[in-house]
Amino acid sequence: MNKRGLTAVLLSGLLLAGCGADDSDSTASSAAEPAVAQADRAGGAAAEKAAPAAGADVPAQAPNLRVDQRSIVYTGSITVRVDDVTAAAAQVTGIAAGSGGFVSGDERHSGTGSATANIQLRIPADKFNSVVDQVGKLGKEENRGINTEDVTEQVVDLDARIAVQKARLESGKRLLAEAKSLDDLVMLEREVASRESDLASLEGKKRRLDDLTALSTITVVLLDPEAVRDAGDDEPAGFLGGLAGGWNALLISMGVLLTVLGALLPWMIAIGVPAWLILQGVRRYRRRTAPANP
Repeated sequence: MNKRGLTAVLLSGLLLAGCGADDSDSTASSAAEPAVAQADRAGGAAAEKAAPAAGADVPAQAPNLRVDQRSIVYTGSITVRVDDVTAAAAQVTGIAAGSGGFVSGDERHSGTGSATANIQLRIPADKFNSVVDQVGKLGKEENRGINTEDVTEQVVDLDARIAVQKARLESGKRLLAEAKSLDDLVMLEREVASRESDLASLEGKKRRLDDLTALSTITVVLLDPEAVRDAGDDEPAGFLGGLAGGWNALLISMGVLLTVLGALLPWMIAIGVPAWLILQGVRRYRRRTAPANP
């Protein structure tokens, strides 16, 4: 091969190498573009995750609202007539302690031939029905009332507000640590104190709801055989209730009228009889003197 042919071959090789290098560079840059875009998307996702910490409004996950996961507040009352109020009260206290609860109130009254006790119990929610049944077996059950209140939505709302408030508090503390001027420091300290106060208030409400849902309230009324129970709640409603109320009002009014009449009768006798005698004497005197006058 002559020199011109050798030179042509070398130039062709150099051109092919240069083209290959250009293709490699373009391929590398094309492969790097998705990585940069992915990094940008990851940064955006991280920013979105950080948004709730700054108090941003984001849709929350739907809470678990199955029947066994709901927050229910149980309250009940039961009236039992027993032979010995003191002994029955001791049994009620034992039932409460045996179920893992306690007595939160105890009011007793005793008089001539009658005694009553009003005991308030705090019982774990899962033992509520069994405790009511045990108390009802201590004597003759006369009245029972059970009420329930579903506070699930309140609990879920408080949990969400507490989480947001904690994130806002942490954000405020971070800004406070980075304060550069005295004015910023004072303003941020005031804001952090306000957020701490709001968080404490929300946590107090949550603890109150947790207490009500964890421990049910049962009011036990014990009566001895001679005690009279207030039957105001047993009065009939509607026409019969109005008729009974009107009749009772009439009897009360008649009693008041007779009482007033009995109080006035002695005064009527003491003042009315002399006044009547004086009036009769004046009339007779006028009849006697009337013909003498022209």
